[in-house]
Amino acid sequence: MNKQKINQLIAKGYDFDIEEAFRNGWELFKIKPLFSVGYTAFIISLELLFLIYFKEYAVLFSVFLAGPLFSGFYLVANKLKHGDPVIYPDFFQGFRYYIPIILIWLIGQILVSIGILLLVIPGVYLLVGYCFAILLHIFAGLDFWESMEYSRRLVTVKWWKFFLFVLLLILINLIGILFFVGVLVTIPFSFYVAYCAFEAVTEEVFADL
Repeated sequence: MNKQKINQLIAKGYDFDIEEAFRNGWELFKIKPLFSVGYTAFIISLELLFLIYFKEYAVLFSVFLAGPLFSGFYLVANKLKHGDPVIYPDFFQGFRYYIPIILIWLIGQILVSIGILLLVIPGVYLLVGYCFAILLHIFAGLDFWESMEYSRRLVTVKWWKFFLFVLLLILINLIGILFFVGVLVTIPFSFYVAYCAFEAVTEEVFADL
């Protein structure tokens, strides 16, 4: 995928089916459910370890570990979608893109927070707009700022639909939190759904993912 093709997609427009993205995400989850749940349990346990025993360093988890760890779901989703064999260490492959992912994760959160503090609406706009940023870096090879900007521009084409899409993902995870162990399913499922939506939107310009 190159920038010219993404620009053409933005100019031409596109559509995607939210229900289909959720359905396809669930199909991916069902292929390796124990791996997905186990990896999610590892991430949550690591975060709790920081919160309980290293409170003063808890922010380090969010800044330096969360992004690469969660990005592993996208890489596994890609392998599952294409029928490639998946082994547990594949979930840790997000660390291959460590610096750009950290920058996207950190700068994205800062810009969203500033937008929310100032006028709320700009923050919500960016929160939704950046939902493809890490995916664009991993699969399109864009640098961190280009990934964020192209994600924002791409999502803006169907911003209200993506707003609903993100709300549904948040709602599903809130339900998962209510049942506690439910998040072991809803977290990986959410990332698989996001990957499926990304693939559906960019299917015309995917370059051998």
